[in-house]
Amino acid sequence: LGVGLVGFGLFFFLFGILLYFDSVLLAFGNLLFLTGLVFIIGFRRTFTFFFQRPKLKGTSFFFGGLIVVLLRWPILGMLLEAYGFISLFKCGMGSWDGILGWNPWDGILGWDPGTGSWDGILGRDPGMG
Repeated sequence: LGVGLVGFGLFFFLFGILLYFDSVLLAFGNLLFLTGLVFIIGFRRTFTFFFQRPKLKGTSFFFGGLIVVLLRWPILGMLLEAYGFISLFKCGMGSWDGILGWNPWDGILGWDPGTGSWDGILGRDPGMG
């Protein structure tokens, strides 16, 4: 039942985006997704996941975005939800590698902000001439 609710939630969510951010479909998709999550992992685990002290910022943005979508401001609400979603799953990972499987700074130039060096396709530090 929970997997079905999550699946329908994602379907309505994506369908709402395809129909130019239809706020009713987006809100319905969000509510189905959260209800399915409760059915899959239980109410207590869902509550403890969202309301841990380090995750309160992400939770507030996610649920604030849900409320903004329900108030029929879908684009702003989706932006708030996206930021909250990223903040929720970024918490405790330590780096972008844990979330995305790649580092967004490690692109064509290969800038590594941790070491402050260039080691990408260029193969050398551009400041070295």
